[in-house]
Amino acid sequence: MPAQPFVAQLNAQIGHEFAASQQYVAIAVHYDAETLPRLAAFFYRQALEERDHALMMIRYLLDADAEVTLGTVEAPRSGFADIVEPVQLALDQEKRVAGQVGALARIARDNDDYASEQFMQWFIKEQVEEIASISDLLTVVGRAKEDPLRAEEFLARESLGDGGEDPGAPPVAGGAL
Repeated sequence: MPAQPFVAQLNAQIGHEFAASQQYVAIAVHYDAETLPRLAAFFYRQALEERDHALMMIRYLLDADAEVTLGTVEAPRSGFADIVEPVQLALDQEKRVAGQVGALARIARDNDDYASEQFMQWFIKEQVEEIASISDLLTVVGRAKEDPLRAEEFLARESLGDGGEDPGAPPVAGGAL
């Protein structure tokens, strides 16, 4: 069974992942309303990915016979001044999550909970990829601030953030259904 401090923090992280998913939906809706379908699609995909991260964490706790608690999620920010602001918010969010994931690995290690530490390794790798992807997108939308269709063209050319399924990813709760 995972160490109790790890379980408590992982339950909190599940809430953070669901909040991130909601924030990405709000960003996607913003871009959809601006008729920027590729930016919208990028963030709709990100929303699903964050939801899946929460479900992976839930599956881990269930498999480890640990308690799962789901808290409330605050409403996401939905108004933005330009095409850059949402991506900056996303990058800030990913950096914050990277810190949270690192702290979870540290809690597991400090409690000699090596199974939980191993579980967190995939998320650490994932955060490196997420930060790189969103950082690249921030550079592009910054350059395309006055001509958002340039950002759309970039996303049409590059498969940014769409690396496909990772066979090494932890299983998702409800994934076998």
